[in-house]
Amino acid sequence: MQDDFAYGPDRQWSGSVRDRDGGRDGGREGGPEAGWIGDGGRDPDAGACGGPVRPHRPLRIVVADDNPVVRAGLVALLHGRHDIEVAAQAADGRAAYEAAVRHRPDVILLDVRMPDVDGLTALPHLARLASVMMLTYSRESEIVREALRLGAGGYLVHGEFTADELAAAVRGMREGRAAFTTTATNALLAHVRGQPDPEPAISAESLSQLQPVVAQSSTGQRGLSMRNREEFRLSSREVEVMELIAAGMNNQHIAATCFISEKTVKNHINRIFAKLGTTTRSEAIARWLGVTRHA
Repeated sequence: MQDDFAYGPDRQWSGSVRDRDGGRDGGREGGPEAGWIGDGGRDPDAGACGGPVRPHRPLRIVVADDNPVVRAGLVALLHGRHDIEVAAQAADGRAAYEAAVRHRPDVILLDVRMPDVDGLTALPHLARLASVMMLTYSRESEIVREALRLGAGGYLVHGEFTADELAAAVRGMREGRAAFTTTATNALLAHVRGQPDPEPAISAESLSQLQPVVAQSSTGQRGLSMRNREEFRLSSREVEVMELIAAGMNNQHIAATCFISEKTVKNHINRIFAKLGTTTRSEAIARWLGVTRHA
């Protein structure tokens, strides 16, 4: 049988899009509303009189990210919500497309930089099958604009949202509401105003070195973790927490992923900082990934 998802002669990625039964849930009438996640703090599960309103079926989600730690974290953040179900996970754009055809999700959470078929290449094909929200470390204004042009319905940068805000953004996709975290919004505003891209939270030099390392293979990550564990004398749990910090997660995300309290996370982080000889998350990430050396 002919592969319906392949590279054409000009190496442009292509895939035949199969019609979904009954179309996409929650048709979009008019354009998406620009703005930040959620409904001004109102409980998204509450009805007009304050009582819970449950959908007929849960929102089905596909999570696409090449980093298994990040995928596990996102699944943990969405776990236990009665109206959201993670139907499948994928490590690249091709796998995301195949999962979308097989599971017919309502929303796809899509990373930008992935091996084989990256997120931006897969995006226009995935957008025909489901609503797509970019969920990534990539914060450059050119990438934000290109993602929106190719059909993304929102753009969230890791480390800039809580678990509840992520869930609210996913729910909003059903109604065609756009969701942007601060960095993505600022990047778009800077472009409109003709200004340079806003500065990232860490230096551009460090970021340029961090991004390729964050996107490295799981085999490389394991080797790096083993070397760092020996060099800095971290416990297994401290290594796990440090890897999640390097993946861009905040304390709430780490607590949900490791099934521990935020207070315990803070205690682990204090010990990690002491052993790495650092005082901030950015310094710790740079030291952990080899951007700076231990004194």
